[in-house]
Amino acid sequence: MPPLNYSAASDKGHCRDNNEDTYFAGPDAGVWLVADGMGGHEAGEVASAIARDVISVQTRAQVPLATAIEQAHKAILEASARGEGAAGMGSTVVALKCVGQEYEIAWVGDSRAYLWTFTDEGGSLEQLTLDHSYVQMLVDTGAISASDMDKHPDKNVITQCLGSTDLQRVKVDTIHGIWEKNQWILLCSDGLSDELNDEALARLLCSARSPRDAAAKLMDAALDEGGNDNITLQVIESPLTKRYFYTPITDWLPALTGNAGLDFSLYTLATASLALLCFWVIG
Repeated sequence: MPPLNYSAASDKGHCRDNNEDTYFAGPDAGVWLVADGMGGHEAGEVASAIARDVISVQTRAQVPLATAIEQAHKAILEASARGEGAAGMGSTVVALKCVGQEYEIAWVGDSRAYLWTFTDEGGSLEQLTLDHSYVQMLVDTGAISASDMDKHPDKNVITQCLGSTDLQRVKVDTIHGIWEKNQWILLCSDGLSDELNDEALARLLCSARSPRDAAAKLMDAALDEGGNDNITLQVIESPLTKRYFYTPITDWLPALTGNAGLDFSLYTLATASLALLCFWVIG
C-alpha cells in the first residue's frame, strides 16, 4: 500500500499559557496518535510526551497497539514516582495503526477519532470512539440523553487516563475497520471537539480538498470559537484514495474550480503565460 497522506496541527489556544497536548505521526510505521496531558504546567506536557514516546517506540517494535498504550500508563506512573513531572500527572490518548487496508484505533480518555467519508451528497461523519467520561457513563446508563452531553457541567470529567494512580491497569478500548476510498480519519484532543460539534466538523471536512486544508480549517474554526483549551488534531487519508502526480502541488494552492486536475491545468497555463510574457518583455 502507498504511504498514507496526512496533516497535523497543534495550538495552545487562547486561554492557556502552554501546550500540554502532543502528537506523533509515523507514516512509515503506519501509526498516528494524539495525547492530551493533564496536571498543569511542566506536568501535563511531561505525561503526554511519555505517552507519545513509549507508544511510538513500542509499536515500531511490533508491540500491539493496546499493549503499547498500557506500557505508556506504567511509564507515566514510574516517571512520577521518580520525581519527573508532578504527582498526579496524566494523559489521554487516541491512536491509529494502519496495516494495508485495515486499521485499528485504540484510546483511553476523551480524545476522539472520527471517520469522514466523502459521498455524492457531500459526506458523512461518524464518531468512532466513545469517551471514557462521566457524561458518557450517564448516557450509557440512560440518566441523560446524548443531546445533553455538550451542555452538562461535568462534560470534561474523565473516568480514566494514562498515569491515573487509582488504576493499576487502564482499560484500553479498541475498534477495527477497513479503509475505503475517499475516507479520512480525524484524531483530536477535546480542545477541538469541545469547540466544534459534529455539524461544524462535517461542514468543514466537506469543504476541505486535502488533509492539509482540513487541518488548517478545523484549527482556525476552533480558535475562532474561543480556543479555550489546547487543540491538537491529525487528519489521515485512506491509502486507497487515488493521488495524481500533481496532487502535492494542488494541495498547497488555493482552490479555483473545486476540481484538482482542472486547477492544475489552469495554474500551469497561467505560469506558462507569465513565462512567455516575461520572455517577450526581456527580449
